Amino acid sequence: MSNDSEAETEAAGGGDEEAEQSQEETGLQEDDFVLLDYTARTTDDGTLVDTTDPEVAEEEDVDADQEFAPRTIVLGHGHIFQSVEDDIMGKEVGGTGTVTVPAEEAFGTYDEDEVRTISKDKIPEDERYPGAQVRIDGQEGFVETIIGGRARVDFNHPLAGDDIEYEYEVVDVVEDREEKASGLLDVFLDMNLNIWFQTDTVEEEQLVEPDEDEEAAEEPEDEDADAESGEDAEEEEEDEEEPEPEFEIVEVEKDSLYIEATPELTMNQQWMMQKQQIGQQLIDLLGIDRIVVQETIDGSGMGMPGMMGGMGGMGGGGGDIEEALEEADIDADDLAEELE
Repeated sequence: MSNDSEAETEAAGGGDEEAEQSQEETGLQEDDFVLLDYTARTTDDGTLVDTTDPEVAEEEDVDADQEFAPRTIVLGHGHIFQSVEDDIMGKEVGGTGTVTVPAEEAFGTYDEDEVRTISKDKIPEDERYPGAQVRIDGQEGFVETIIGGRARVDFNHPLAGDDIEYEYEVVDVVEDREEKASGLLDVFLDMNLNIWFQTDTVEEEQLVEPDEDEEAAEEPEDEDADAESGEDAEEEEEDEEEPEPEFEIVEVEKDSLYIEATPELTMNQQWMMQKQQIGQQLIDLLGIDRIVVQETIDGSGMGMPGMMGGMGGMGGGGGDIEEALEEADIDADDLAEELE
């Protein structure tokens, strides 16, 4: 084969590789927000693990109070098992797939050492029966048997050892920022919250950078000074203390996500335990500067005779309490410091 033919073959091969790579990059990629419809079951007996399909939920007699609808996930950020993510990558809206997630990746293999015998006194009296879910020394488990003063508890995940089959459909790609934020909050907290974005002007303390021209002017102009003068200058520099950093207050614009605080949010276990981590993920994924969790207290129905709402003649002016706001800021820089 001639050199020209070899060159043409290599060029053609390179073109095929580029075409394949281009084709892969046209579909869904990492960091894309995807609206996903899915149902997950164990492969052994078809036990329902999770679903977004209301019909499947009804057939399986799942809690009717729970909302079943496609969920927003961000590809490449661990919102669904890696095997499922890998299968979604490169697909388009409307794409479907079936993926089996091995037990090791799903809920772990079954470990006999995690079945332990403990004193039944560690279990509350109303939970001392087979099948009861208990929390012992910070671990979740299920009571297997209770004999005499001892209890046998399985601390494995209920689905440990099971392979999980996912059937999914890519419903849409989410572009709207509020829809992205709402979807993420639903993933993190399983809650539908009132949110909005706005740009705030806030005061911020910033370090004053030294003026390069002033620094240059302070340097000695005579570069031919004798060695003795140079040594004296070095000693003086060593004796001089570093100047204190200067700060100034400046006004800056902050791209803010506002979340309306509700009693349900305040009591949400995930929010209470992982507020900073959740906030940091929202800031990173949405590309915002900060989160403001805002509580609104209105005065309706709060007036009582002799109290704030009914203090006639004492500056109450008829008693309506004006709206008060309590704002809790979650700033990107503060979060990063706390997480370190």
